[in-house]
Amino acid sequence: MTGSWGTHADRARWQQQAARELAAILDDGAGLPLIARAAGPAGGSLTGQVTGAGARAAFAAWQQALGMGEVPEAAVSGGSWLRARAWRGGVRVTVTATVPAGDGNEVLS
Repeated sequence: MTGSWGTHADRARWQQQAARELAAILDDGAGLPLIARAAGPAGGSLTGQVTGAGARAAFAAWQQALGMGEVPEAAVSGGSWLRARAWRGGVRVTVTATVPAGDGNEVLS
């Protein structure tokens, strides 16, 4: 292993693991709203991003489907920002949402 990021083979294996987990999430999540998603550059993580009208409801659907817990929420210019995380199949999965003002935008405390 070289440095803190592992070898090229390690990173490739982690990305393949993330891709398999993404496939499993998509298979299990039939009917979930479509969102942007990506595997981390070093593998081992998946991120999903929800934006636009209906973002809060789409985020909530993914949060529930993935069994994600508490959601930190922060007020940002023009709306709110949400983030939820969970581990699935050894892969860290993070879903974030930028919720525009007026889209059920009350910051939860």
